Amino acid sequence: METSMSVEEVLTGISELLEKEGEPPRKKQVKKSNPELMKNALYYFPSWENAVEQSIGS
Repeated sequence: METSMSVEEVLTGISELLEKEGEPPRKKQVKKSNPELMKNALYYFPSWENAVEQSIGS
């Protein structure tokens, strides 16, 4: 599978959603609104939840 985003871009995208929403972005919501971010996050991380945790910790 080819990715269109780097791991840093994925983490930044999740962080931006977190700032905008005020809470961790939900998987179902992101799948609809930003499928590219979801696809790349699941490429780099074992789960969406893990990607969100990593973005909060970075």
